[in-house]
Amino acid sequence: MTLRSASVATVAMFALTGCMVGPKYVKPTTPTAPAFKEASPDAYKENANWHVAQPADAVQRGEWWKIFGDEELNALEPQVAANNQDLKAADARFREARALIRFNHSSLFPTVGVAPYVGGTRDSSNQPYFNPATRNGNGQSEILLPVDLNYEVDLWGRVRRTVNAAREEAQATAADKQTAMLSLQAELAFDYFEARSADAAEKLLNNTVANYEEAYRITNNRFEGGISPKSDVDQAETQLEAAKVQARDITLQRAQFEHAIAILLGKPPAEFALANVPLNTRPPAIPAGLPSELLERRPDIAAAERRVAEANERIGIARAAFYPTLSLNGSMGFEGSTFANLFNPASFLWSIGPTLSQTVFDAGRRSSLSEQANASYDETVANYRQAALNAFQQVEDNLAALRVLNQEAEHQHKATLAAQSAEQIFNNRYVGGLDTYLQVVTAQTTALNNERNEIDIMRRQMDASVLLIKALGGGWNVSDLPKL
Repeated sequence: MTLRSASVATVAMFALTGCMVGPKYVKPTTPTAPAFKEASPDAYKENANWHVAQPADAVQRGEWWKIFGDEELNALEPQVAANNQDLKAADARFREARALIRFNHSSLFPTVGVAPYVGGTRDSSNQPYFNPATRNGNGQSEILLPVDLNYEVDLWGRVRRTVNAAREEAQATAADKQTAMLSLQAELAFDYFEARSADAAEKLLNNTVANYEEAYRITNNRFEGGISPKSDVDQAETQLEAAKVQARDITLQRAQFEHAIAILLGKPPAEFALANVPLNTRPPAIPAGLPSELLERRPDIAAAERRVAEANERIGIARAAFYPTLSLNGSMGFEGSTFANLFNPASFLWSIGPTLSQTVFDAGRRSSLSEQANASYDETVANYRQAALNAFQQVEDNLAALRVLNQEAEHQHKATLAAQSAEQIFNNRYVGGLDTYLQVVTAQTTALNNERNEIDIMRRQMDASVLLIKALGGGWNVSDLPKL
């Protein structure tokens, strides 16, 4: 066999890599509805601050937090991507998965190695069956300079499917990273609005404490003047101290949210301070779009779908084990007894030849692996469909929350105004000697509860808005997956 014919054979081996056993991937279907059940009629319209980005857009949909129009939130959110340690870990996992693609892709090419050798041997003159005639010539030296080639011909697509599986896992990991980023950004916005609502509650309670202190002063003066009984003073003091307790408790909650924001930004709590600014805004209009679009806009759904494709590749890998393996091994180089004759034409050596191997009996090992691959595929399909269903539920839940909370906010505002009016009336009647202080206390309690409830509804509206944007994917799209 000449070197030329060996080269032809090698080319022929590469040409055999066109066959791939196993199923062709088809994206699984998921249950969907033509529209969201809880969406209002304008939920399918684009908001001025929430739209698919065009090349010239200054505000892209990915910077979803800008829809709230809060400058401090706009300054905090980019720091999550830059400094959060959980996100750095997710990025490292993506880089690890991307490196695995290159590792598996290298199996598509031959492995070439060199193993130079210089050495000598001498046989013992006292070894058994030693020939005395060679007593003075029982040693030898060798200089070897070989180049070895090893290549497994990918006849059945095992290597190519392994590369594809690694590529799909890397894309899934990239989607996992985006899911982590979206979750962290949403958590920051959530904690931010919780802190702002705590600021609003703290401001209300501080004002209430000031009002109750004035009421306590008036009641105590009336008692000292013999107009009111001691019980009125005790009730006024009870109201005052209870309001102080609530104000301190809000301070604790607010500090905890500030600490949580610091950790999200990758900072020790001691190095971060959030200015006190009471929440006084309403949630923006957020278009929900169509349920079918949600499958392309949720990174966690994209990750689940990519792992379905990966599982499909692993079925093909398991099936390829049932077919013969064809390997090509070759070696060439020089072998001589001294450096002087190492590169003589007569010292040149080469060998090349294919090896065909087939497992005849493995006690069901390959069948078990194939069954495992099929079961794993079914599991990933179920996980993908469940991820889609969970996404639909999260969108519907927050659409319903925003719709109901909007109605509650209107009723609560009316109730707050009525409670404040009643408090003023009962206070005037008490000063005029027409009512007891118990009625004032009852009116004060009712007014404070309604005022706090109004702030709480505002907080829940902002939280539901953040969670809705997160459920919608935060403006992400499956086209943002890296092309690996």
